[in-house]
Amino acid sequence: HDLSDDSDYAQQSLGRSRSVSGGAGVVYCKDNVAIHPMQYGSERISGRLRLLKQGAALFLTWIPYKRSNLGISEKDRDLYTIEPVPLSDVRSIRRHNPPLGWQYIIVVLQSGLAFPPLYFYSGGVREFLATLKQHVRIVRSADDANVFLVNDFHDPLQRSLSSLELPRAVSVANGPSHDSVASLSIEESERLNGLTYHGTSSTSEYGGRQRHKVHDPARDISLQVLEKFSLVTKFARETTSHIFRESNSFDSYEKKKQNNSSMISTASHIDTHKNANGPSESSDTLQPDSLNLVWGKPRQPPLKIEEWAAFLDSEGRVNDSKALRKRIFYGGVEHNLRKEVWKFLLGYHTYDSTYAEREYLSAVKKTEYEKIKSQWQSISSSQAKRFTKYRERKGLIEKDVVRTDRSVAYYDGDENLNVKILHNILLTYSFYNFDLGYCQGMSDLLSPILFVMEDEAEAFWCFAALMERLGPNFNRDQNGMHSQLFALAKLVEVLDSPLHNYLRQADCLNYFFCFRWILIQFKREFEYEKVMQLWEVLWTHYLSEHFHLYICVAILKKYRKKIIDEQMDFDTLLKFINELSGQIDLDSIIKDAEALCICAGENGAACIPPGTPPSLPLEEGYYQD
Repeated sequence: HDLSDDSDYAQQSLGRSRSVSGGAGVVYCKDNVAIHPMQYGSERISGRLRLLKQGAALFLTWIPYKRSNLGISEKDRDLYTIEPVPLSDVRSIRRHNPPLGWQYIIVVLQSGLAFPPLYFYSGGVREFLATLKQHVRIVRSADDANVFLVNDFHDPLQRSLSSLELPRAVSVANGPSHDSVASLSIEESERLNGLTYHGTSSTSEYGGRQRHKVHDPARDISLQVLEKFSLVTKFARETTSHIFRESNSFDSYEKKKQNNSSMISTASHIDTHKNANGPSESSDTLQPDSLNLVWGKPRQPPLKIEEWAAFLDSEGRVNDSKALRKRIFYGGVEHNLRKEVWKFLLGYHTYDSTYAEREYLSAVKKTEYEKIKSQWQSISSSQAKRFTKYRERKGLIEKDVVRTDRSVAYYDGDENLNVKILHNILLTYSFYNFDLGYCQGMSDLLSPILFVMEDEAEAFWCFAALMERLGPNFNRDQNGMHSQLFALAKLVEVLDSPLHNYLRQADCLNYFFCFRWILIQFKREFEYEKVMQLWEVLWTHYLSEHFHLYICVAILKKYRKKIIDEQMDFDTLLKFINELSGQIDLDSIIKDAEALCICAGENGAACIPPGTPPSLPLEEGYYQD
């Protein structure tokens, strides 16, 4: 929708630019420049891209049209707006002309943070770069003709830092000299590289030329940003796959690691940038870095009963399980609905089951539960004396249940019946799954389920369904835990290489300090209600079956600076991680984990060995007759 003449937009645009408009002039203006906030290109938000000149400073801003996308709210429009950004804060700009689709650019800031791809639906990338060249210093990357290093030559400090090639987000010890190409114009550089601008197509980025590969931080950054942020659209995702296969495959990544020439992930450096106006962080606080990984979709209100009813057909089947899981991933479930919805998320009910089928299943499973329970209830005292395994497990359960969530009103007080039910379910499960039995931590997983179900038999079967996925966490050989800790180490290596390098130096790559997080799914890291909200996100299986590992990475990344600055060894790190309990902002961490999961893409999935215990349910339930 071309709404460049929309008076509402014009008024909004004027208001947003007033902070830099005192004496500022518009040196470039382009309409129909769009972003794609969702995965598919059809869901686009169009707006106006402008370059504003105020004194010696140049600013970039993008504002969506007021009616650019049906259904977009004022709040969301504010979220997607790119407020005026000084070009002195921009590290590089990567342009791309895919064979199919529209030209787009990705703007990477000095902090490593990147804006989403900006698509030029009416062309104009060449004019945009030419205008930049008139006002700021642009240097084409020696290693990638589509990457332009940006420096504000009007800022003496910035010019000095650039000429010294001091490291900011990545090391530039092996970087190319800026001066060697500083005098080249964009057109001259293109002639030297055999590239031309023509519509939406160009010659191949590599053109079959054999070139000496020089470590170029801007290219490292831009390729990572392209890989990560281009996942928001179909065109960019397809284009990036081609680039990634040639330049940044997982195998080549491993080889580069061995050659001490690894590619640094953009996400690894995002939170190294501090708020210039904020106070410095003291070393004895648990405050994380303030800058988020990426701007992302905000959390929504929990699923309400009216919405839930709309997902069901007349016989009670869920019409669109993927849409339901997505809705829950971004908002959770109202507490009064959890008893019904959790049974689907945990796999106790199938999404295509009817009201009648679920009612029948519940009756059958209640009878089955009572039969299993009777096995230990019928054990006499003389039998118990000769049944060592039974006595050991019963003793462990009795010790644990009296210490489980007693601060929660549902389990508070002496002679609490719900504590007795907790005991009965765990002991019954030790007979249902005799090989696994009972291990410390299982009571933590059962407690919220019983709290929600308020029914012994239903809580048992929901817990049994959960243990189908988390049971390997409690195996005696701990293979399930080790595989997850190994996957976590690989994810950190890909998504936060500075932290990975530090942990390697500190001999902490076993990640045992995250053991509790994974074993009981962050049960002791958040308040009771927050734990249930997090579990709902994990159980949706919306982005990844192993989303809990991205939660781990997000938390570690949030506190990476403190960990490195204080040179924490294993014991100090373990103590620090335990002290984070109750101090983590769940919504922020989920958003960061979502961004990391999207950033990692197929490379993240490749980090997780086959057979690693999933923390999320399968779409089909476990109990089908």
